[in-house]
Amino acid sequence: MSRRKEPSVLNDILDQLLAGTDAAAALGQGGLLDSLKKAFAERVLNAEMDHHLGQEDQGANSRNGYGRKTVTTDGGRIEIEGTVRISVCGEA
Repeated sequence: MSRRKEPSVLNDILDQLLAGTDAAAALGQGGLLDSLKKAFAERVLNAEMDHHLGQEDQGANSRNGYGRKTVTTDGGRIEIEGTVRISVCGEA
């Protein structure tokens, strides 16, 4: 009697992401893979900034909106939006 592997959550998610699209288009420039890389990079950078700002002793640093950055990946360059931080050294 052979064992049947239950589908993993990742396989289910991939099936949903690729539904209705061509795999070649998903891997091409500006395709699904680039979109996932962009979303992942933005989320990681924002989490890092949340962590950094949460650990400030004086609480003088804060977010100052978002700015665009170009990140080079193994598949080329992607443009992401990241938090801009301002540092206040003293009170005005």
